Amino acid sequence: MVHICPHQIVWTFDNFLRPLVHNPDKLFGPFVKPGMRVMDVGCGAGFAVLGLAKLVGQAGKVIAVDVQPEMLATVEKRMQKAGLKDRVETHLSGVNELQVSGRFDFVTASYMVHEVPDTSRFLQAIHKYLAPDGAFLIVEPKFHVFKKQFQVMLKTAEKLGFEEADHPKILFSRAVVLKRSGK
Repeated sequence: MVHICPHQIVWTFDNFLRPLVHNPDKLFGPFVKPGMRVMDVGCGAGFAVLGLAKLVGQAGKVIAVDVQPEMLATVEKRMQKAGLKDRVETHLSGVNELQVSGRFDFVTASYMVHEVPDTSRFLQAIHKYLAPDGAFLIVEPKFHVFKKQFQVMLKTAEKLGFEEADHPKILFSRAVVLKRSGK
């Protein structure tokens, strides 16, 4: 059975302190530019969505995807309060299917890939949605995902047509930037 972090405890890691530890400009700035179309998979309460919405500017769009309607409701309230609602669309996905459309210049999945029931299927979906020159940032918590597990996920991604482009240093995390391989 898959464990999905319940919306009731999201405040323990998505709170006023998080931007001090994981600065959105530093995390996403190297990859996200104004006008881009980006997707935050497993968006939770919207920590990344808020930072991404600022980076894409008025011409860009952020698709915030989650399996819990309560998380998406929190994102919508947060974006309304920040004056960024026009840049963000929320999307309720299934546990096994993202069910979004179009291509994305940047995709992020933060602290959630370890919760996906079928990692291979999930990575195949992201590969399908990623624009040819797009980047996919995966961030996993070191306290849940051990190095060996992370390496297995990377090998799976490579078999599915991704290549490792970077390994950003993110506090308390294992992280990788994947791109479509040239093979």
